[in-house]
Amino acid sequence: MVDVTVCGAGIFGLSVAYACLRRGAQVQIVDPNGVGAGASGGIVGALAPHTPENWNPKKDFQFDSLIMAEDYWAGVERLSALPTGYARLGRLQPIADDHTLTLARDRATSAKRLWQGQADWRVVPASDHAGWAPQSPTGWLIHDTLSARIHPRQATTALAQAIAALGGHITHRATLAGQIVWATGYDGLLELSRDLGTPVGNGVKGQAALLGFEARKQPQLFADALHIVPHHDGTVAIGSTSERDFDDPTSIDTQLDDVIARAMDSFPMLADAPVIERWAGIRPRAKSRAPMLGGYPGKPDQFIANGGFKIGFGMAPKVGEVMADLILDARDTIPEGFRVEDNF
Repeated sequence: MVDVTVCGAGIFGLSVAYACLRRGAQVQIVDPNGVGAGASGGIVGALAPHTPENWNPKKDFQFDSLIMAEDYWAGVERLSALPTGYARLGRLQPIADDHTLTLARDRATSAKRLWQGQADWRVVPASDHAGWAPQSPTGWLIHDTLSARIHPRQATTALAQAIAALGGHITHRATLAGQIVWATGYDGLLELSRDLGTPVGNGVKGQAALLGFEARKQPQLFADALHIVPHHDGTVAIGSTSERDFDDPTSIDTQLDDVIARAMDSFPMLADAPVIERWAGIRPRAKSRAPMLGGYPGKPDQFIANGGFKIGFGMAPKVGEVMADLILDARDTIPEGFRVEDNF
């Protein structure tokens, strides 16, 4: 007996399956390419919040999910006996000028209210993080304590093992049965656009690099539109490009060379670190830029969980819960702006 079939073993598909299993459902996951074969098999893993201002349902949803993450991934590690690479070590960002410094201090005040005392947005001297601080023209940094890191490949592997420990079945091919969830990433967005006769999303290519550099206890860094994420295994990820137009989804080219050069310039401590891997993949971006969640239009007992784009891992704990609410209990807790219909 199968209550729920999840098509797609990326982070959204796995998180939905995990939430349904924890509520007692019988679940199978079907993916011809295996676990984390698409964008969820990347190397960056920056779980970073939006700025604490102009609050809206998307920011509120993301905040809740980031707060859930520590217990969520600890539970996955207990069930799977595998590492996920999760650690909430915060993030540092340079402050470029006096105007940005004033803005950062204003946001520190708003964070106290919007983040409900569960995390801080601080303005600190760069000297507080000597040896790891990004170059800052003002000598000041933003240090938020809500940002966290995860190792995407290890996290999806561990989550798949946790699903198996709960009795879930992951397979390359199976008869679809029960309620069906389509969590099929970039290809799924294209198929949905064809099915509905209107574009509801597309893919954005990202290229990233992995360096051999020991900084596992350090916060992640963000400057010049780059994420620098130290992992627990003695590597540091740099990412990434954002390419709307591309011919080959997995090709590596000079755009990544530029990313690496910019990283070395902004973060001189990485200048001699060897590049041990280069990666490219397509991230699914819904038209609304928010995750696309809800029922499949015109198809009863079928659902969609897609559009994680750059924030899929950060959103995953709560995406799983709201989709389980809908699939198992017919209870719609999906926030404004996240619905499939919001992309028409």
